[in-house]
Amino acid sequence: MKKIIAILTIGLSMTACVNEDINTDPNSAYTTVPGSLINYAQKELSDYVNTPSVNENNFRLTMQYWQETTYVNESNYDFTNRNVSNQIYSDNYVNVLNNLGKAKEIIKSYAPTPTELAGWPKNQKNQLAIIDLMQVYTYQLLVDTFGNVPYTQAANLVAYPLPAYDDAATIYQDLIARVNADLTNLDNTATGFGSFDSGDKYYNGNIAKWRVFANSLKLKLAIGIADANPTLAQTTATAAIAAGVMTSPADNCQLNYLPDSPNYSPLFENLSASGRDDYFAGKTLVDYMNTTNDPRISHYYDPITGGTYVGQVIGQGGEFGDFSHIGEFAYTATTPGILLNYTEVAFYIAEANARWTPAAAATAYTTAVTASIVEWGGTPAQATAYLATKPYDAANWKKSIGEQAWVAMFNQAITSWNFWRRLDFPVLTAPTTAIINAGGKVPVRMAYPVLEQQVNSSNWKAASTAIGGDLLTTKLFWDKF
Repeated sequence: MKKIIAILTIGLSMTACVNEDINTDPNSAYTTVPGSLINYAQKELSDYVNTPSVNENNFRLTMQYWQETTYVNESNYDFTNRNVSNQIYSDNYVNVLNNLGKAKEIIKSYAPTPTELAGWPKNQKNQLAIIDLMQVYTYQLLVDTFGNVPYTQAANLVAYPLPAYDDAATIYQDLIARVNADLTNLDNTATGFGSFDSGDKYYNGNIAKWRVFANSLKLKLAIGIADANPTLAQTTATAAIAAGVMTSPADNCQLNYLPDSPNYSPLFENLSASGRDDYFAGKTLVDYMNTTNDPRISHYYDPITGGTYVGQVIGQGGEFGDFSHIGEFAYTATTPGILLNYTEVAFYIAEANARWTPAAAATAYTTAVTASIVEWGGTPAQATAYLATKPYDAANWKKSIGEQAWVAMFNQAITSWNFWRRLDFPVLTAPTTAIINAGGKVPVRMAYPVLEQQVNSSNWKAASTAIGGDLLTTKLFWDKF
């Protein structure tokens, strides 16, 4: 594809003041191809999902995996001090969705050369489907974080500088429909974006892998609404599994970070390159893993002197040397950034079976737990020994799957937060020092950005009313129990 002039809307707030001079940067025109926009969006998406930065992603703290050493605001659910929700909006709407939308515009308007013409219709469909799947993934993140969010008017600052919020349940249904359309459009006989350098950092242009990702994302969407819309959830999950979801780590959707800045892992950036000692182990998970002799604990954490694993009480700081540190993976520059992986999908299959095909649930549960242990360097034999202490309990399957998904999603905390809210296991207790706005509970959503309250006030008020209040304690539509 020849080079095309595009405007990169990087660094603009989705709800910035309605001023053409602010919303249009005359210095941000670049000669580009869609691949550069997609490269940027993919990295920004992976960075957001995987960063432990307290400015934008505190879910490792919320899920009580990690604890802050000195500045414990976020461990106590004070997210407004750093305007965390503002940053989540900026990361996803501006850096990801805006750039993906611009890439779509370029592809749709591109006039192929005579040599490209024969294959272009299929190639174009593949490219648009890949972009759309990333948009679907990002919108699900936003809905699962806030509830009702801008959707039909989102990421279009020119047409909708102050976007309305859409109903979260309706968004979910539309996201499922979009994935179905994308699956129809993906064609394994045609190309996508080609190699790593020309646009696709996740699957390097492999359409077959994108199809597996699409089915896996479809399954994730289905399980997300299992309690809110069980009929749609079951039919969607069944179709996704039958069509082919992830079956091994070779199918993982991840960004392979590089050894040097600015392309190293955001974990490495925050724990090693920063030169700071801001995090150590949280007591809740460490105690659970100690009790069950979990073979993953030596990969999740480093032992203190004497070879034991010790976590700090949630909400309290402490001396860095007194508690177990986060494991070596977090201090490694090239640790991949996971978007969706085989272990996560295996737990969705286990949950789908527990809900709708109980006879197959125990086997699926074993598969999921084994996948996690092997993912973290364990062996099938270690998995078998561990499962002997934690067998599947059909009478209390939410506890079995919920607790084990919590352990398994140690480095996928946003996903873990979803499992916990949906299944209500493990039982997590808020610290006594938590801010009053948490109501003595672990948060079940993030409050809307302060910037939305200030700039997009009428739409923010309408959305807040529709969901039952802009509170950390307001349950999402799919969080029924």
